Amino acid sequence: MSEHVVIIGAGQGGLQVVASLRQDGFAGRITLIGDEPGLPYQRPPLSKGYMADGDASRLALKPQGFFETEGVDYRPETTAARIDLAAGRVVLAGGEALGFDRLVLATGARNIRPPLPGIELPGVHLLRGLADAAALRDAMAGARRAVVIGGGFIGLEFAAVAAAAGVEVTVIEAAPRLMARAVTPPTSARFLDFHRGAGVDVRLGALGAAILGDESASGVALADGHTIPADLVLVAVGVRPNVELAQDAGLAVADGITVDGHLRTSDPRVFAIGDCANFPLGGRHVRLESVQAAADHARHVARTIAGAEQPPYDALPWFWSDQGPLKLQIAGLSAGWDATHPLQDATGATDTVLVFREDRLIAVETVNQAGRHMAARRLLAQPGGITRDTLAAHDHDLRAALAAR
Repeated sequence: MSEHVVIIGAGQGGLQVVASLRQDGFAGRITLIGDEPGLPYQRPPLSKGYMADGDASRLALKPQGFFETEGVDYRPETTAARIDLAAGRVVLAGGEALGFDRLVLATGARNIRPPLPGIELPGVHLLRGLADAAALRDAMAGARRAVVIGGGFIGLEFAAVAAAAGVEVTVIEAAPRLMARAVTPPTSARFLDFHRGAGVDVRLGALGAAILGDESASGVALADGHTIPADLVLVAVGVRPNVELAQDAGLAVADGITVDGHLRTSDPRVFAIGDCANFPLGGRHVRLESVQAAADHARHVARTIAGAEQPPYDALPWFWSDQGPLKLQIAGLSAGWDATHPLQDATGATDTVLVFREDRLIAVETVNQAGRHMAARRLLAQPGGITRDTLAAHDHDLRAALAAR
């Protein structure tokens, strides 16, 4: 009897498991379960290109024919209700039970809904899936004033699109700087200058106390007593990993589903990938909200299921965010940084930040510097790393330092 792999979650990671399994020669049965309608699609453009042009036709990751050609049982609009590890099966919401030999959890994450009075009012939006993006884009078309609660990637990407469309935008961020969880202060400052220059009212250290309105949102009340009028409110304050299926099944969880270096959970038949997985990297456990990580996880798991021997997962993380004309790219992880070395372009604006911990390069943040970003990825992936003194000897030129390796 052929081996059966069941994948819960039809996002980019789940679909990549399917594609990689077939590429790696796996000939068994594959079932892909997704809770949204339609074909699996790209999420990153939802707050970027799709928000600007509304073209959903370019979002699909694979055509319907892919599943037929590859012999994959794709089940959209289907919810997994529970996992029965003892019986080796997934029980669907409708009662059907699917037996599995290997199970991949690609359950992703969901938006945090802060307990703000008024958050249920019409006119208040969260952005995670295509339906959310379509509703938000429609609302933006008729909006005069928008308030974005949260100064991270999603909130700022939307703010840039909305401001360019003529909407009066205010961003409120509780932290003292933008994108504080993801970037260092020099990069935060570069994007603060951009957004304010584009007409966005950015308020740092600001806490939302309530969303105002009777029949629909009409503004946001701040904790300091100020009120900001709005007919559209986007709440973008982060996500929580979807761990309930795993937790209820008795799998280990801790800020995500806990996995080992091969992305196996506490049950060796079960893997977890992407936003829901908490995995070892660089001597600690991390959980990354990144399409790159989800796809790389998927490839690694597929190779393992297909029978390949391979070292533990250790791919270098990288991220990006498009905000107006600025493309932010990050190679590595800046957590625990203790020093930075900013570089400026001809106008004096910071376009690269070298990030160090204990005098070793751990991350590079670039703005509209694709060549430097690629050099940084190659340099950071080198065994042994690179020291601050070595970079200084090359006048902080990443490509020169790479060429000298």
